[in-house]
Amino acid sequence: MKTIKQILLSALCLIAFAACKNENKEASTTSTVSDTETSTTQTGQAFIQDDEATPNCLQIAIGSPDHKTLVAAVQAAQVENALVNVGPLTVFAPTDAAFDALPEGTVENLVKPENKATLANILKYHVTPGNLSTTILTKLPKLGQANNQYVQVEVVDGKPVIGGANIIASVKAGNGIVHVIDKVLLPPSE
Repeated sequence: MKTIKQILLSALCLIAFAACKNENKEASTTSTVSDTETSTTQTGQAFIQDDEATPNCLQIAIGSPDHKTLVAAVQAAQVENALVNVGPLTVFAPTDAAFDALPEGTVENLVKPENKATLANILKYHVTPGNLSTTILTKLPKLGQANNQYVQVEVVDGKPVIGGANIIASVKAGNGIVHVIDKVLLPPSE
């Protein structure tokens, strides 16, 4: 009789424990569904939040006080996903001062909706597949860019110069590397 009581008590405990576990599953499922529903207005990898990973190329640009124009251009051309792909990617990120050096009205004209394709082409000209350090860049004569065009690489005083732009700094990203440059790279046809 004592054994039967112990078995019944154990069974009741298991049932109670299982019932509590199911309630947590329902709550977890509910929160996941609502999280998914709220994020459907922003699509693509660019809008996935991961606070523990090394920032990707786009997150580095967003966090930089010197890349506000670049971020605005990326958003206007809707090419955010190109900068957050798994990669590896090498991104040449012109500073705000580099954009300011363009002829007056250039940036304002490029961010207009009717110029979205041209702007996207220019921005993709700043992205190269691979994780290319400055050491590797000094050994390459040209780079194949994400817009299917090539940019020339020169070595001046032992440092790579990309399409006439100097690399000011380099930041490792979770999906590659960002090289901060002092000039906007313009594709040959632009």
